[in-house]
Amino acid sequence: MNYEERGSCNKVKLGIARCLLGESVRYDGSQKLDRYLRDILGQYVEWVPVCPEVECGMSIPREAVRLVGDLDSPRLVGRSSGKDWTAQMYDWGQKRLDQLEREDICGYVFRFGSPSNGMNRVKVYNDGNRVRHDGIGMWARMVMERFPGLPFEDDGRLHDPALRENFISRVFTLKRWRDAMSDGFTAGALVEFHTRHKMLIMAHNVQIYRAMGKIVAKAGTELPELLFAEYFEMLFKGLTYKLTVKKHINVLMHAFGYFKKDLSADEKQEMLELLDQFSKGLIPLIASITLLNHYVRKYSKDYLAKQYYLNPYPAELMLRNHV
Repeated sequence: MNYEERGSCNKVKLGIARCLLGESVRYDGSQKLDRYLRDILGQYVEWVPVCPEVECGMSIPREAVRLVGDLDSPRLVGRSSGKDWTAQMYDWGQKRLDQLEREDICGYVFRFGSPSNGMNRVKVYNDGNRVRHDGIGMWARMVMERFPGLPFEDDGRLHDPALRENFISRVFTLKRWRDAMSDGFTAGALVEFHTRHKMLIMAHNVQIYRAMGKIVAKAGTELPELLFAEYFEMLFKGLTYKLTVKKHINVLMHAFGYFKKDLSADEKQEMLELLDQFSKGLIPLIASITLLNHYVRKYSKDYLAKQYYLNPYPAELMLRNHV
C-alpha cells in the first residue's frame, strides 16, 4: 500500500527561504534555486516562502547586512553604512510569526549562512571586527524559538542524503501526528498512531520506543494534555537519533520474522542476501524495503502494511535510493 492510499495525501506546509525557490530576492538581485526542493519535494509539500529582508522593508538590490555584537542577541546592520535593521526586522518578524502559526507549518528550510535565514554557523562580528562562525540568523532564531517542536534544516545540510531523509521523515511524521490528533486527544488515536509508527521509532532508538510505550499504556488514566505533550516530546526526540545500517537491519530482521511460516527457502535466502549486501554498502536501503513490501502484499501481512517505516513518505522522493 503506497503512502497516498493510506490517507496522507494532504500536502504538508513548510516554511522556506524564498531565494531557494528561485525568487530573485537576495541583496544583489540573485537567487539560490534548489531544484530538488522546488521541483521534487515541492510536488508533495506546500511551500510557505519568506524573505525577511524584503518583507521587513529592504529593497532589491540592497546593501548586504551582517550580524554584529553579542552572539546570543546580535544586531542586524548594513555592511558599509552600519544602518541598524534590528528593530525593524524584529517588529516585522513578530507579525510574520503569527501568520506562520496560523499556516500550521510542519517544518522550515533555512538558507545556509544567511545573517537572517541561517540556522547555525552564521558569521557574527564583534565590535573589534573579529568574526565568530557559530551564530544564528536573526529570523531563523525567531522561528526556532517560536516553534521549538518543528523539524528545521538548511539547504546546505540537505545536500547530505541521510540528513535529507531524516528531515523529510520527521516532517511527514509531524503531519501524521497532527492529522491523528485533529479530532481530539483520545486514547484510541494515540494507540493507533503509536502502533503504526512502531518500526519507524524503533529504527531510530529502541529505548525511547519502549519508554513511549509506557506513556501510551497510561492513555485514558491521566490528563490528556500532559500525557500527549510528553509523548510528542519523546517522539521527536527519538526521531532525531541518527539512523545507521545496523539499526535498519535490526528492524528489517524484526519485520522478516513475520514471514517465517510463509517464505520458501529461496525467498528467505534472497532476503538475507539483500540484507548482507546492504550491510556491506553494496546496495541502497530501498532494495531491501522493496522486496519486503512485495512479501507484505504477497502474503497479506496487514500489520506490516500499516507500518510507516516501510512507506514513511511518497516513494517519488527517492530518499532511500541514496542511504
